[in-house]
Amino acid sequence: MCDRKTLIEEHPCFNKAAHHNFGRIHLAVAPACNIKCNYCTRKYDCANENRPGVASSLLKPAQAVKRVAAALAKDSRIRVVGIAGPGDPLANANTFETLRLVQKRFPQITKCISTNGLLLPEKADQLAKLGVSTLTVTMNTIDPKIGKDIYGWVAYQNKKYNGEAAAEILLANQLAGIKAVVKRNMVVKVNCVLIPGVNDDHRHLQAIAHAVSDVGAFMMNIMPLIPQAEFETLTAPTKQQVALARQACAPIIKQMQHCRQCRADAVGMIN
Repeated sequence: MCDRKTLIEEHPCFNKAAHHNFGRIHLAVAPACNIKCNYCTRKYDCANENRPGVASSLLKPAQAVKRVAAALAKDSRIRVVGIAGPGDPLANANTFETLRLVQKRFPQITKCISTNGLLLPEKADQLAKLGVSTLTVTMNTIDPKIGKDIYGWVAYQNKKYNGEAAAEILLANQLAGIKAVVKRNMVVKVNCVLIPGVNDDHRHLQAIAHAVSDVGAFMMNIMPLIPQAEFETLTAPTKQQVALARQACAPIIKQMQHCRQCRADAVGMIN
């Protein structure tokens, strides 16, 4: 594993300059999810569609490693192997087998996970042992009263929760999980989907920024809602609204400015 400075400098998501020079590959090995986000649908795929949760096909761990080998042979600029779905990586056993195989064959490449954070506290040690060095945690609120409008349910420890109770469990685990992986020297980016009329108050966004910064997150990425699923009737925030939200949080924590809301099977350069 490379040092923290090099890790950030060569990660196309964690460093804006890097996305012009370095690439990534996402391995779609994780179909199951343990929460229901009201803005998420994974029921269809279009070749021209670029959004989280989309993958043209699912891979088995052995297939995923072959795909990494082929991608590296084709493009030496790839520095990151990521698992970002189409479900939640930590809810899928194939994620950990894929990481094991990738770590064995490509120990120097950066291993990255994108997760909702529900299982992060209990999986932190396992991720560290498998060589994961960067994580993205999607955290859309710091207030369970807002969370009940964002999440339909949370399935945790063989029980399904709804409403504020679901949001409280998710929020507690997200913060505890970020703290746990930072303690294990992982670099964390927090994604926050900007949902007009739901979580877009700047004071609320700043509260999220303070909370994740306090537990050691390195960067925050405020992303515009893609209206679909239960939120399909909402209007996506404008570029100006997203820019103003980032501006409000920038004094608190570093802001990502170049996100392309990538597919779960994206390969190559972000730009």
